[in-house]
This record gives sequence, C-alpha cells and structure tokens, in this order.
Amino acid sequence: MKNLLTLAVLVTFGGKVNSATLVVEGKYQNKNVFVQNAFNNNGVGFCAQEIKVNGKITTDETNSSAFEIDLASLQLKYGETVTIEIVHKDGCTPKVLNMEDLKPKPTFEVLTMNVSPTGLLTWTAKNETGALPYIIEQFKWNKWIPIGEVNGVGSPDNHAYSFQVALHSGENKYRVKQKGLNSFAKYSQDISVKSSINKPSFAIAKGNAGIDFNAETGYEVYDAYGVVVKKGFGKQIKTDNLPKGQYYLCYDNSMTEFKK
Repeated sequence: MKNLLTLAVLVTFGGKVNSATLVVEGKYQNKNVFVQNAFNNNGVGFCAQEIKVNGKITTDETNSSAFEIDLASLQLKYGETVTIEIVHKDGCTPKVLNMEDLKPKPTFEVLTMNVSPTGLLTWTAKNETGALPYIIEQFKWNKWIPIGEVNGVGSPDNHAYSFQVALHSGENKYRVKQKGLNSFAKYSQDISVKSSINKPSFAIAKGNAGIDFNAETGYEVYDAYGVVVKKGFGKQIKTDNLPKGQYYLCYDNSMTEFKK
C-alpha cells in the first residue's frame, strides 16, 4: 500500500573480510525474530557471523542451523523502529523466517469523528503503532467504497486528521479503516450526515452516445456480468464505445438500468 511502512531487506558488503550484511527493517511488535542459518558455502561452519540491532552488537548465538534474535531483551518500545543487521559470510545468506512480525498492524482507536454539512470529515485517533494510511470509505450503492487516503502518523499519541468528501443527496455515511498484514483491517464506527443537495437527474444522449446529468455526480457503470466499465465524477458519461447490451448505472446514491 502506498506510504505503508513495509519491511525492507537489503544486502550490503560488511566490514569483515569476505562478508556481507543482510539488513531487515520494521517496527517492534513484541515479537522476536527467528533466522534459518545456512552452512558456509564450503560446508564448514555456519553463515551468520554477527547480529546488530539499531547499531548495537547483540549477544545472540549464531553458531547453529537456526537461531533467535532476542528483541525482547533490548527494552524496545512497542512500535519502535527496528533495524537488524545480520553480518554473514560471502556466498551464503541466512533467511529471516518471520519478517511479517516486524510489519505494523492496525491498532488505532478513534476518539472523535465528525462530518460537517459541507463534507469535511475529521477524526482524532490514538494508539497507532505503525505509519499505516487511513482509508476513507463511503457507503453507497449497497457497499462500502474507498474514496481516499490520509497518512497515519504511526505513534501512540493523539493525532487529528481531516479529509474533504463529496456529498451526495440524502444521507451520507462514512468510516475509516487501516489494513495490515494479510489484508487484516480495523474499522472505525461509521458516521452520517444528511445533505440538502438535490438528487441529480439524467438523460440518454441522442444516438446512445452518452449519459448527461444535470449536476456533477459520482458514477459507476456495470455490464451484465457485473464488471465496471465506466467510473468517475462529472456531468457526462460517454457510452459510444460500449457494445450493445444491458447496463447498470450507479450515480449519486441510486442505482438503475439502461440499454445500449
């Protein structure tokens, strides 16, 4: 996901002769790191030679086929940035088995959430443990639709956010979410505001060349198989490039059908 603090794995040349460094970066999630250690390429001894966490050499034992990097003993704070350097012999590379345990997870708590009559969505949140983006969703056409993103700060303190939404006629419903590992998502409660905007009307253009609205609106057009063929925001949809058939038009907060 864009701007998501992800795990970075880099290989650089180490300070020791005939050695390299595997670098793993992420956020401390109260989990230790487990490493599968390869044999040296000549079959004598093991690959990993030295471990550093945030620039400091650790006492972790590397002379085995698998070992644990004991982050819990380093008095790290939950959500703190962690950089692990595994210095290893050239020609072989250790393998980190649980990289996902250093990726940020959605832990936010929304304290307040409001949406103004003009569509300014604001919320305050705390207990973030990773710089994950907030995804803003709007409920319309019988489903939750993502309409934008705001980058999360990623620390436990209280943080204030805002996002300008485009209101449709009638009741408007919104929520925010963050997604973590394996698409696990955490959601806020939803919030509603009633708009005084008039519901737009539409007409099929001459020759089935398009659909004209009398006001700008968000829209989606689906074919008979449920595939989105048109999507956007505006006063006109060009349909002259669509084949003949049955279509479903979603606009404002309504759904209808039309034939081409």
